[in-house]
Amino acid sequence: MKKKKIKKIKIGIKKGDEVLVIAGKDKGKKGKVEKVILKKGKVVVAGINILKKHVKPSPKNPAGGIIEFAAPLDVSNVILLCPRCHKPTRIGYKITKDGEKIRICQKCQGGI
Repeated sequence: MKKKKIKKIKIGIKKGDEVLVIAGKDKGKKGKVEKVILKKGKVVVAGINILKKHVKPSPKNPAGGIIEFAAPLDVSNVILLCPRCHKPTRIGYKITKDGEKIRICQKCQGGI
């Protein structure tokens, strides 16, 4: 049996970053990244891509009913907002004199 090769996806967005949605039903909305799913190349953003799910009563949720939750978005549908210049930007990388690799804003060249 052949092993399924997992495609490595380069994601410059981390948990806690503020992002702007650039495609989809929530286009133009801003939010904070709650979770990054590296294997699938997706991010969960607070308050964005809210879906409703019908759940049966269970010990965890005795009443059942309809719950709302934030579904994952593809990384290609969001762009990072620079914390310094507050503009949507691509992520660049720079190696400091100490040998540390840091993320930089492509617009203001400031560290993220």
